[in-house]
Amino acid sequence: MLIGEVARRSGVSARMLRHYESLGLVQPAQRTPTGYREYSGADIQRIFHIESLRSLGMSLRDVGRALDDPGFRPSELVADLISQTRQRIARETELLRRLRRIDAAEPTGWENVLQVVSLLQDLTSESAGKRQRAALSSVEEVPVPVEALVEAALHETDPNVAGALRWALARTSDAGLAALADGLGSAEPEVRERAVRAVAEIPHAAATGLLQGALADSDPAVRGCAALVLGARGVVDAIPALIDMIADGVNDVEAADALSTLAAESSTAETIAAGLVGRLAGSATPLARRRLAQALADVPGTTASRALAELAEDDDRAVALTAAYVLTLRGSHPLH
Repeated sequence: MLIGEVARRSGVSARMLRHYESLGLVQPAQRTPTGYREYSGADIQRIFHIESLRSLGMSLRDVGRALDDPGFRPSELVADLISQTRQRIARETELLRRLRRIDAAEPTGWENVLQVVSLLQDLTSESAGKRQRAALSSVEEVPVPVEALVEAALHETDPNVAGALRWALARTSDAGLAALADGLGSAEPEVRERAVRAVAEIPHAAATGLLQGALADSDPAVRGCAALVLGARGVVDAIPALIDMIADGVNDVEAADALSTLAAESSTAETIAAGLVGRLAGSATPLARRRLAQALADVPGTTASRALAELAEDDDRAVALTAAYVLTLRGSHPLH
């Protein structure tokens, strides 16, 4: 079979077949009386083998080794090809993500494209100053896709840069909430906490809904962060988490302030008082009882007053003095 017919049947161009021959991959031994190459059935089968191995991403050099070296073992080469392919996919995926973000910015000209590319690069810079300037510029100068801001905010460890990113996200209205919701589902507690802090900057009902979902998070830091924000927004669902924070001594002053805000409603005040009393009835340590007594100070109602009166007789002197002092401030008990 002559080279032209082989090319038609195999789909390999005549030029490539000649290249294979120059590399020694295919050596048609026969010639026609007029000197043309004549490929045998074995030659054609070898060409198909070459193309099959090339489809795996193998170099022509490795293809030759695989076909001609009887001792060639493919396992190591295949493992290397897998590694190279994964790296290539990662690079291509990152490129696709960057292109989509540039497209989302709706650039009007190449100057805009270059500005967006520069900001995206600065958001991932090793310099905290560059990252912070990029976050601020995303609002004031060149709009950066919300997804890029969310990704940066979820992984930022510098508090100043994180604050700038949250500020920028807050000005996107609800646009970033979907991406932040994904962050709340992260397997990493640190990422979930950063997502809560970012959502907290968005004062909309949808953001409040996401924060309420975070109250069920398995990580106490995430729950606590959400509870403080929700307490300030008047969401009663935050009460149990806030009481836990006071009892456990985690941001207890902030948690008590949030409960004080919620206790402005008389019906809510009784719920809060009952919750604090419930924790006192457990195996609360003297330090926990003291914190709970301080929290009761700003909770109006008879339930809180009765609990403080009992605490004023506590075996621990510091707890008793704290409760007595609080009662004095409430005008219902003398100071001992």
